Parts: sequence; structure tokens; C-alpha cells
Amino acid sequence: MTDYRFVRDLRAEVTIPDQGILSRTLHSDERLSVTIFGFDTGQELSEHTSTKAAVIEIIEGRARVLLGQDEHEAGPGSWIHMPAGLRHAIEARTPVIMLLTLLRDGAG
Repeated sequence: MTDYRFVRDLRAEVTIPDQGILSRTLHSDERLSVTIFGFDTGQELSEHTSTKAAVIEIIEGRARVLLGQDEHEAGPGSWIHMPAGLRHAIEARTPVIMLLTLLRDGAG
């Protein structure tokens, strides 16, 4: 039994559904939770907050990201750290693959 997880290609971990959003948990333990998302063009997670600090990494595609009052265009390689309680939203401008890491208490 191994105590690690190796993912050769994050893009292969999720299929972008036609006119939908798919999420899949890649890892979850007492310190963090890592979820990969696939968004079709035009799909969005509406404005919300989280009780946990979080990191978003855009793996593929283009998205509009709302962080508090600020709006950003994000693409492959974009990296975002959000403290707990920050209002945020994401809308896919093209098909998007995104990695979300939630930091549990004491990890962020």
C-alpha cells in the first residue's frame, strides 16, 4: 500500500459534460480536499463563499472569475488563493478544467 497519489495527467481525470459541470474528488484527508472540475462553455458556479481557505488552479480553458468585487479573466496556469469567507464565482468562457483545493482548519 502506498501513502501517496500520483496523477500523470490531470486533464485525463475529468470529462467535460455537454452543457454541464462535473466534479470529482481526487484526494481528501484531515488537512485538505482536492477536487477537479470540468465545466462546459457558459456553465458557472454562482457567487458563494466558503468556510475554508481555497486555491483554484486553471488547468485548461478560459474563465471569468469574480473575487470579492474584482473580476478577472483566467486561463491555463492561472492560480488563485482565496481566504475563507471571500465571495467568489466562476463562469466558463470555453470548456474549462479546474483544480480546487480546500484547506482544512490549521492548513491554510
